[in-house]
Amino acid sequence: MVKISSLGDVVHALPAISDIAASGGEWSIDWVCEEAFAGIPAMHGAVARVIPCAFRRWRGKWTGLAARAEFAAFRSALRATDYDIVLDLQGLIKSALIARLARGERHGFDWRSAREPLACLAYSRRHAVGWGQHAIARNRMLAGAALGTPCEGPLRYGLTVAPARNVNDPYAVVLHATSRADKLWPEQDWRALLAELSSRGMRTLLPWGSDAERARSTRLAVGIAGASVPDRMPAGDLAALFSGAAAVVGVDTGLAHLAAAVGVPTVCIFTTTNPDLTGVQGERAVAINLGGNGAAPDAAAVIRTVGQLIDEAGTGGNAR
Repeated sequence: MVKISSLGDVVHALPAISDIAASGGEWSIDWVCEEAFAGIPAMHGAVARVIPCAFRRWRGKWTGLAARAEFAAFRSALRATDYDIVLDLQGLIKSALIARLARGERHGFDWRSAREPLACLAYSRRHAVGWGQHAIARNRMLAGAALGTPCEGPLRYGLTVAPARNVNDPYAVVLHATSRADKLWPEQDWRALLAELSSRGMRTLLPWGSDAERARSTRLAVGIAGASVPDRMPAGDLAALFSGAAAVVGVDTGLAHLAAAVGVPTVCIFTTTNPDLTGVQGERAVAINLGGNGAAPDAAAVIRTVGQLIDEAGTGGNAR
């Protein structure tokens, strides 16, 4: 299976793997994924092997000996097995070329269904999957078409994550960072939410992934009792942090989707993007999307929604 990036896209592919594993037969599933996100498919019990690639790091370095040697090793790992199905869930020219390197019958989106239509030229079998539906549903439909068995039934991410150790008192996680500026939520609104959580006696943790994000986390936490900025954490450690949280609140970012997949109550704040297509979907806990399509929710709406989730869960020292 080829789904290399981004983090949110990788999370959206997990239910398709659960469907394949439950479809009958003893499937052995390998997953090609960007090295930065390889820890996510590794947490799925049905994934036998993750084959990491590093196209983001190799970009612009193809003439270097190190990049060429790493790519040669990646290609060898990919071609070491004769597969019954090579399934490209990404639908990009890059992912299609990866699929073409593997040995086996290649399945992917058809011309009208792929994000980059030329990708379909690399496939042996092409499948029509309609637009206008959630990314998770599209992945499940393509997997079902490749297997010849409809992938239906409840959503199953297939992740089992133990809560982080040494974090005993109730806490919430705030995910303010995203790679696109138009997905950001105003800092004053985040501060209002943090103040409300603090008034409930709840700690808040503000993870980060870059120097700019760490600086924003620090600004948001200043003067808010119980708000703290942890050290930088890889995706696997963040999943464990989410697993023990009373709630996770974030913008439309891959980490918010990971929180929903882990099974923690999640609120996702949308500004410009459409939650009908990429919103958080919960399996074992409530997942709520607010805003979207150019209309961001205000602080009052987010505070009210998060408060209701915490009250219903019965967590938070002074929850009311």
